[in-house]
Amino acid sequence: MSLLVVGLSHRTTPVGVLERAALTGDTPALLLRDAAANETVGEVALVNTCNRIELYADVDKFHAGVAELSLLLSHHSGVDLEELTSHLYVHYEDRAVHHIFSVACGLDSMVVGEGQILGQLRDALARAQQEHTAGRGLNELFQTALRVGKRAHSETGIDKAGQSLVTFGLDQIARTTGDIAGMRALVVGAGSMSSLAAATLVRAGVGELRIANRTRARAERLAEILDVAHASVIDFAEVPKALGEVDLVISCTGAAGVVITAEDVADAAAAREGLTPLAFLDLAMPRDVDHALHELPGALLVDLESLSEADAAAPGAGDVDAVTGIVADEVTAFGAAQRAARIAPTVVALRAMASEVVLSELGRLNTRLPDLDERTRAEVSQTVKRVVDKLLHAPTVRVKQLAAEPGGAGYADALRELFDLDLAAVQAVSGTPIGAQAGPPTPVTGGSPR
Repeated sequence: MSLLVVGLSHRTTPVGVLERAALTGDTPALLLRDAAANETVGEVALVNTCNRIELYADVDKFHAGVAELSLLLSHHSGVDLEELTSHLYVHYEDRAVHHIFSVACGLDSMVVGEGQILGQLRDALARAQQEHTAGRGLNELFQTALRVGKRAHSETGIDKAGQSLVTFGLDQIARTTGDIAGMRALVVGAGSMSSLAAATLVRAGVGELRIANRTRARAERLAEILDVAHASVIDFAEVPKALGEVDLVISCTGAAGVVITAEDVADAAAAREGLTPLAFLDLAMPRDVDHALHELPGALLVDLESLSEADAAAPGAGDVDAVTGIVADEVTAFGAAQRAARIAPTVVALRAMASEVVLSELGRLNTRLPDLDERTRAEVSQTVKRVVDKLLHAPTVRVKQLAAEPGGAGYADALRELFDLDLAAVQAVSGTPIGAQAGPPTPVTGGSPR
């Protein structure tokens, strides 16, 4: 596969632009379908998180692939192509593999080392499989990235040094309010990120936890899962009133607009004179909480923009270096395996052709010398097969080694040309026309946070 990544993230894009580019509702599925329908794209997957929008695609032409995927991102995000292009990054082949492995390890996250990204990659692959836009190539890429990410977390201390956005955001709030243990908290939303936030608050020892969601049944389900006596559910319409009865609000919904306005907060914040500010952690993209809260007395807002500007507790340099080394080794191994796999059908087709030649010649021998006894006939047959196997052994082993090296993609073509192999025969061995989508993929397994 010719892997191409086109995307934007918190590293290259202002939060305001990321907010406008956010893909919500049915948009991610529509984007995947439109991308897969493009003639330059064989397979495609979308990583769509609060601070990252990336398309991973198998393309037959680099420049055409970049142009088409950029146009599709612009169309479905609603951000003008010229503005979007100034923030997009592009990775191709080994650099694209290096990028997704780095992402999986948390090296490219807002909070270095956080482990949520593994769940987000798992979700991206599952969505692509559900939409039938990912085949064998992307399935193998994402499954390998998940394995590399797990390896980085198990072999280094990167996960101890890094934090989830929820934990990091709460740490930022605690710098102003003090320990959140015993606080009255409200979680708005009941998706995977909100569920993580609620579980984190329970572990932190909040004294009271309320959950609000547009679909009340989902909020009730989350409260049931948490299984703590001080967790309760309120109707979504009651959120403005509840602001005057809590100390901390975490919001992460899929709404397209602001959910909590400055007007909603003004009275509750004013009533806290002499107390710690009414604290808000907004993890939604686009934002749930009115940006004007940054200027509202009695209120404290920590959102993705302020998190990106904050100084996170830096992981130990040794852990980052160790993970960087793991990524480099895994990229090399993945590239070698991919290049070797590309030539395997050609080698199999060559040996199949040689077997056909042997059978044909033995058949001709049987016709010309029908009186040969069975023992002699068997010995001649074994001798001919051994000669052919020995003649093919060294070149096929060597060509696999050469093909696994960088720049070895042309060896399969050379082998087909030298031995006059029929391209259709090679395709028949692989089971997939060269350049076409492979499938079906192996289903992705395991649950994940958002």
